[in-house]
Amino acid sequence: MEPGSMENLSIVYRSRDFLVVNKHWDVRIDSKTWRETLTLQKQLRHRFPELADPDTYYGFRFCHQLDFSTSGALCVALNKAAAGSAYKCFKERQVTKAYLALVRGHVQESRMTISYAIGRNNTEGRAHTMCIEGTHGCENPKPSLTELVVLEHGLYAGDPVSKVLLQPLTGRTHQLRVHCSALGHPIVGDLTYGQASGREDQPFRMMLHAFYLRIPTQAECVEARTPDPFLPTLDACWSPHTLVQPLDQLVQVLQAAPDPEPTEGGPRPDICSSSASSHTAMGHQTSAWEQGQPGPCLLHSLQHIHITPSTVGL
Repeated sequence: MEPGSMENLSIVYRSRDFLVVNKHWDVRIDSKTWRETLTLQKQLRHRFPELADPDTYYGFRFCHQLDFSTSGALCVALNKAAAGSAYKCFKERQVTKAYLALVRGHVQESRMTISYAIGRNNTEGRAHTMCIEGTHGCENPKPSLTELVVLEHGLYAGDPVSKVLLQPLTGRTHQLRVHCSALGHPIVGDLTYGQASGREDQPFRMMLHAFYLRIPTQAECVEARTPDPFLPTLDACWSPHTLVQPLDQLVQVLQAAPDPEPTEGGPRPDICSSSASSHTAMGHQTSAWEQGQPGPCLLHSLQHIHITPSTVGL
């Protein structure tokens, strides 16, 4: 895979007010230290010096965050008004996000909602990490919801893995990584929440990618889909053998779903109320609408679709 560089910056959406970039893995969004030679902020300033805003500290207004190790869609507002409109969508839980991941093991249930509450880990030596409620040292756990749909089963470097689509319905720090780990299926290459193997042949990256993003601002609907990086043609270590759910079908569901009505956390009985209770992994038995989640509920949209697993042609 091509390493990150100052010139290697992919743009997947552009308008007068917004950019959506396909962030490279292992690249920080910004940094206050001069030692950080490659950041997304520096890539943007190199590629679009005319768009840098001197009134901001970093020159660009990032509408949300992605972890250092996570790749994929990240939205940049190009002016103060656009940033305000995007912030309003996030605050009112109108944003839809979907991620792709490779996780350890073969996830047996094809669709589920994960509802472990997540808090900060105050255990010595685990600073800046998160944990699920009930873990020793878990501080101030908050309700958290993630939808998971299995796409494929296969092998990564000879070990069983599953390719999944993840939709965060809340926005906790490291939520997807913590939830996958809590299920016993940590994300491949996650050295913080994964299972220590002691092997030296760790994957070249953490296999988590922000695949789809929709921000329905009043002036325009910012919608972007990034290329799937978890293909055997791009990574010879990944060998899928069973198709469980076609990704293109899920994309159609995401694109066709109506944007939710604005809410700041109040009840939303029209979305997800039927799916969360029947597909909930161990944790708080709380329906998704009680949390005020962003975007449409995939499980609700897919509950009447039956897919028979099939062998992937290689």
